[in-house]
Amino acid sequence: MLKYFPLWPDQASNFAGSVDGLYIFLVLVSIAMFVLIGAASITFAVVYRRREGVEATPIEGSTILELIWSVIPFIVFMIIFGWGATIYFDERTPPRDAVEMYAVAKQWMWKFEHPEGQREINELHVPMGRNIKIIMTSQDVIHSLYFPAFRIKQDVLPGRYTTLWFNATQVGEFHLFCAEYCGTQHSNMIGKIVVMQPAEYELWLNGGNNGRTSLVGTGQKLFTELGCSTCHKSDVQGRGPVLAGVFGKQQLLQDGRLVKVDEDYVRESILNPQAKIVSGFQPIMPTFQGQVSEEQLVSLVAYVKSLKAEGQPSNVAQAQPQQVK
Repeated sequence: MLKYFPLWPDQASNFAGSVDGLYIFLVLVSIAMFVLIGAASITFAVVYRRREGVEATPIEGSTILELIWSVIPFIVFMIIFGWGATIYFDERTPPRDAVEMYAVAKQWMWKFEHPEGQREINELHVPMGRNIKIIMTSQDVIHSLYFPAFRIKQDVLPGRYTTLWFNATQVGEFHLFCAEYCGTQHSNMIGKIVVMQPAEYELWLNGGNNGRTSLVGTGQKLFTELGCSTCHKSDVQGRGPVLAGVFGKQQLLQDGRLVKVDEDYVRESILNPQAKIVSGFQPIMPTFQGQVSEEQLVSLVAYVKSLKAEGQPSNVAQAQPQQVK
């Protein structure tokens, strides 16, 4: 019977247990308060009901009672706040060693891309026991990527990047949904996430190679084709700022502001280069709005992120087909 009517959904990620624990605590507190308030209401209604020959008498306040029903709920609420905040910050702080994958949402499908260049639609394969970070954007309206068995959900917005991360703890196939109404066929925007053993995942990844280029390699090729390399050189002689080693650091702008170079900054610099002009450079870069797709933007962002300053190890993949070992 439990096989067909499970009492509890799958717990398939590092967040599932903590989220379920908080949920159970909230349910138990709610039940306890319901019983306490209900019992008190019924008791007072019976004992202190209006009766013939019994006059109503005023009740004086009690400092002890007021402290009890003020302090105890405050403590309970602070426990809920601290517990929830801990889970929230854990979910919003991806580990540095997380494998970065990209997702582009559109009406009505999910498009995923692995760093090795493997692409999937409405399906995502991941290895068990490895930290996975998904960087997401929308091609049209607001969507929301939701993995029920992982207990994680994150809105996917047009014009910017959002992220979520997880560590799958159970092998199997699990549902993924769009949890934000996005149009008439919103209910069809579904798919699955396939969690595999690391060795099986590597076999799956290499088995679908077929001469594809890595995500960074695709970005490097596009970077050259669009003429970006003519201005963004590896030395200070170029007409544009040096990109090697700049990702994740603070960039000084002409107006004196400091901005962090992240995925959104790189995206904006490609589509609206006049928005934030780097100090010491002229606003001569043309816009590529309408010339590159969301998938191409993803590859360009991945390429810029891979560039390392001189003396640092580089993880830039050459724009050549990978070989299956």
